[in-house]
Amino acid sequence: MTSATDPSEGAAPRRRPQQRKQVLLRLDPSVYDALARWASDELRSANAQIEFLLRRALAEAGRLPGETGPLPRRGRPPRSTPPRPQ
Repeated sequence: MTSATDPSEGAAPRRRPQQRKQVLLRLDPSVYDALARWASDELRSANAQIEFLLRRALAEAGRLPGETGPLPRRGRPPRSTPPRPQ
């Protein structure tokens, strides 16, 4: 018999945050240069541009998994505390 405080009873299993996958990608140098220029025009890194394009292609093909989280936000993370008035 399990006690009322048993965390395994009725509780959903706790999911560990998934780490981002690292993938080695070989590209033709001219394709990479065009991609890097496009990424720069949109203020993204080449890596972020590749992920953006892959997600868009998957969504258009109806193959983007429902549990896929949003793209990570670019730039500096938000401050944990509001700035102090000067």
